[in-house]
Amino acid sequence: MLNKIRKLRVVLSVGCLSILQACATVAHPDPVDPWESMNRGILSFNDEVDKYVLKPVAKGYQWITPEFVDIGISNFFSNLKDIGVSVNDFLQAKPKQGSMDAARFVVNTTVGIAGFVDVATMIDLPKHEEDFAQTLAVWGVPRGPYFVMPFYGPSSVRGVGGYLGDTALHPLTYTFLFANSAVSWGAVGLRAVEIVDVRADFLGAEAVASEAAMDRYIFFRSAYMQRRDYLINDGEAQLLDLEGMDDEDLDESLYEDLE
Repeated sequence: MLNKIRKLRVVLSVGCLSILQACATVAHPDPVDPWESMNRGILSFNDEVDKYVLKPVAKGYQWITPEFVDIGISNFFSNLKDIGVSVNDFLQAKPKQGSMDAARFVVNTTVGIAGFVDVATMIDLPKHEEDFAQTLAVWGVPRGPYFVMPFYGPSSVRGVGGYLGDTALHPLTYTFLFANSAVSWGAVGLRAVEIVDVRADFLGAEAVASEAAMDRYIFFRSAYMQRRDYLINDGEAQLLDLEGMDDEDLDESLYEDLE
């Protein structure tokens, strides 16, 4: 146990040094990613924490957890998030989808045994992905610079605000804040299991991405930007007027959000 604590201290120290060194070497910043040097340092730090802490735990979790149990746990946490999804539907002026997602939560919580079984999908109530960052985009809040969050990964200035909003909408947040100490620690434990479950589900995709990418930082940044634009626009492709645009204008347009 003592050796593990010492190893974690080394990882944190190396990560902090990487971030500080990166902050001191900013040159010719990209307008989309003006903090690239700092972000690369944070990515290196995250990779070290993942390598020595989260990834081994996720592999152990995946090894001891039967597939049907893993699916049930993922469904349970997905069901909790449907509360926030429903709220963001209404905040984005999507009342029909909001009603469907609210009904989805009720069905899965009751008939689906607290969400462990995704009954809603079986009766044609599909899963939607709406979060507070998308709501901010719909309200006209600009994305801002790309930002890699320590421990959490790719984001943006708007994404950080979205993360705070999603945390405020998560039921476990209120369980932790207002329940008695035993229940509060139970909520902390559930959030830890959720993080490990998500990381375990990402193991296969992460391996493929790491092998395919010549520059992991650029790969994950591009994937994040495209994914967020896809979600904000509800899967509709962004159409650009290419006539009369030079290479610089085109490059900038690829990173603009549709309002």
